[in-house]
Amino acid sequence: MDKNSVILYTLERKIIHIDMDAFFASVEQRDNPELQGKPIAVGRGEERGVVSTASYEARKFGIHSAMSSMMAKRLCPQLIFVPGRMSIYKEVSAQIHEIFHEYTDAIESISLDEAFLDVTENKPQIELAVEIAKQIKSEIRSKLNLVASAGISYNKFLAKIASDYRKPDGICTIHPNQALNFISKLPIELFWGIGKMTAQKMHRMGIYTGIQLRACSKEQLVNAFGKAGIMYYDFARGIDNRPVASSRIRKSIGCERTLEKDISTDSAVIIELYHVTLELIERLAKYQFQGTTLTLKIKFHDFTQITRSITVEKNLINKVQILTLAKQLLKEVEYSSHAIRLIGLSVTNHKAEESLKGWKQLSIDFK
Repeated sequence: MDKNSVILYTLERKIIHIDMDAFFASVEQRDNPELQGKPIAVGRGEERGVVSTASYEARKFGIHSAMSSMMAKRLCPQLIFVPGRMSIYKEVSAQIHEIFHEYTDAIESISLDEAFLDVTENKPQIELAVEIAKQIKSEIRSKLNLVASAGISYNKFLAKIASDYRKPDGICTIHPNQALNFISKLPIELFWGIGKMTAQKMHRMGIYTGIQLRACSKEQLVNAFGKAGIMYYDFARGIDNRPVASSRIRKSIGCERTLEKDISTDSAVIIELYHVTLELIERLAKYQFQGTTLTLKIKFHDFTQITRSITVEKNLINKVQILTLAKQLLKEVEYSSHAIRLIGLSVTNHKAEESLKGWKQLSIDFK
């Protein structure tokens, strides 16, 4: 298939991105009428707690996921914290996917609350993807009493952006003949795959919108961002040839612990590192996962974080291997005057990563 055929193929595709609105919080409000219309946060409301999901009533106060519970309380003193119920969220997610399967089996789950659907060929043989999206939203509301937003376009990148464009309870279609104009005006912070640090680097390069990103050559972007530069180059032109991948291969597995108190002494850090190592070994055994790269994640008291990685020849499977390497990585971290809030370890299988060639969704089992 030549380049022109690939581009033609992508323009003929019909991709929907479904994103549940404030999923965890919405399930809690649905199941407890006393919480409806009130600002709530799913998570622990204690000193070391973190917001998992905030209701839209809470978001009006600036509260968002991954915010510390103490900061959230300062922004909204009347905020109600609700403990998470992961088993319930998984059950509801399965019910949502049952609705998806009424229309297509080409479903790529990104998380419990969002997924891509390729409806180019669909079971009810509905011609317009937007009609399928409307029906899915309607079924989710009527059967589950929950609200979803939907984005429709000819590729995953644009469908993802479209689903965020009119939240909550939104629906947005980006047609091929509208794509370049839409992207031109889009702030680069809203591009899929561009995080805070990357956005800041782009700003230093004078890139603030899609049209400015499109003005950069592929060489410029690769020099600045490595392989990701190719993706940014394509996205600026409305190109994303990745298929909706209904099967996923786990490429990484890990765990992390938010500590009850910030720590900065060697003995305390080693003890916590030991506990994280034991938990990681259990998960590796549970999922029969094999990998050769160990990554240490450290989040400091001020919420800044760093990662350090090392790759070895043999698969990492036992305590001695992993703890020895983790201690080696820890030597590269200065924490004596910069107390640690969180410690995480993960093992990555780069062979699986390479075999996927960038098509499958990364699945890290951090809790």
